Amino acid sequence: MNNGGVSQGLAQPLEWRFSQVFGERTAGEEVQEVDIISAIEFDGTGDHLATGDRGGRVVLFERTDTRDHGGNRKDLEMMDYSISRHPEFRYKTEFQSHEPEFDYLKSLEIEEKINKIRWCQSANSALYLLSTNDKTIKLWKVQEKKVKKVCDFNVYPDKAVANGPVVGSSMSTVPKPCIANGVYRDRPFGSSGNDFSFPPAGVSFPPAGVSSLHLPVVTSQETSLVAGCRRIYTHAHDYHINSISNNSDCETFISADDLRINLWNLEISNQSFNIVDVKPANMEDLTEVITSAEFHPTHCNMLAYSSSKGSIRLIDMRQSALCDTHSKLFEEQEAPGSRSFFTEIIASISDIKFAKDGKHILSRDYMTLKLWDITMDSGPVATFPVHEYLRPKLCDLYENDSIFDKFECCISGDGLRVATGSYSNLFRMFGCSEGSTEATTLEASKNPMRRQIQTPSRPTRPLGSLSGVVRRVKGADNSGVDANGNAYDFSMKLLHLAWHPSENSIACAASNSLYMYYA
Repeated sequence: MNNGGVSQGLAQPLEWRFSQVFGERTAGEEVQEVDIISAIEFDGTGDHLATGDRGGRVVLFERTDTRDHGGNRKDLEMMDYSISRHPEFRYKTEFQSHEPEFDYLKSLEIEEKINKIRWCQSANSALYLLSTNDKTIKLWKVQEKKVKKVCDFNVYPDKAVANGPVVGSSMSTVPKPCIANGVYRDRPFGSSGNDFSFPPAGVSFPPAGVSSLHLPVVTSQETSLVAGCRRIYTHAHDYHINSISNNSDCETFISADDLRINLWNLEISNQSFNIVDVKPANMEDLTEVITSAEFHPTHCNMLAYSSSKGSIRLIDMRQSALCDTHSKLFEEQEAPGSRSFFTEIIASISDIKFAKDGKHILSRDYMTLKLWDITMDSGPVATFPVHEYLRPKLCDLYENDSIFDKFECCISGDGLRVATGSYSNLFRMFGCSEGSTEATTLEASKNPMRRQIQTPSRPTRPLGSLSGVVRRVKGADNSGVDANGNAYDFSMKLLHLAWHPSENSIACAASNSLYMYYA
């Protein structure tokens, strides 16, 4: 391993197992549109997971199995024995991030669907994250707050009926009749009105039967999770936001729509800087749009963005304030005679991810995963066919708009494997280390191997060798049915998935259900 890059050692194929599921659908249950998961993201430690749905809600999960063993993860890694338990998460909290809005100036309805979630650096026990819908980005702070209660009142049980019983109070058990000014009725009425002695003559203090009088106290007996919106970043995008990405400087982030990329400071919500603008003077000259953007994981001045033409541009913000010119352009040359009506559509990149060390970029177009070396702009170092069986069906998929589905991709923390989703709630994993023949197909269910596709051995060639040879990984998915003869269901799309930052654990969203697997 090389800490997040593509290793030169051969990694053994992993055996994946089901871990847990949240929001599992029962047979015949109708899924509400607002419950469908639309975003998923691990935080930097892997101890928290966030999902967003089409109803504008953000749901947080926290890891529990590391707590059972005590200590932090670094301490556990130093132990001589290994922990055999698989990762376990539990529901932590949820909050309403976005509400449906209406832009009266443009007569445009803005839906509440969460497009992206990104975790921010935490300086204390509180959790910070960014969430966005089509137009508005919000910074959220989630923290535990102690619930304070006032107790130990000097009240009588039979008098505390208006507000109910007082929890934890020390109450007098001997009722005393009182008048409006609070003087006991057994005070002698013949006493002088100017007698300010306390207690009054003939009255004992504390009164008979009352052991003591004391001040009420405020106690914190339990804690509650509270989500608060700290910043709202809005009015900066004319088109739908498709990406947000945090910078490694922990101070800034970018947001991207179809034509522009803006740079924000986390502390300033009323101002952003436009750093990429591909909008032509005449919109009729528009030939491509921005589809995804992401900051480099370690270099705060570098970011990459992809386009609908299948290209990736690497830009350096040190070159100029407006980064209209790129430092490097990554695109695959079209094979002669292969162009068709669908060529540009299926070449559109829906998602890009940097490897942890920043030396490689993973991209997903409609048909394939591609791995790029940022030092080689001649072409991808590896291409992984995801569902080659769809190629004869492109016309049908165009008719029902499935050809425009945007699948996400992810890369493991050690850089040895990549993964992406497909139809019928299937997702595919590929080994990308030198000489690897690993290609696994899993189903998002409690039995992930149920529809396992047998993959033959693939030709092995050094990955990223000096000769610049491109490796094309062949899969065994050239038909419309799986190994069990089941037809693929194009309405069941596994669009969103995330890889744990330091372990072989994957979370994926199938409709309204969140499935988790480990190896």
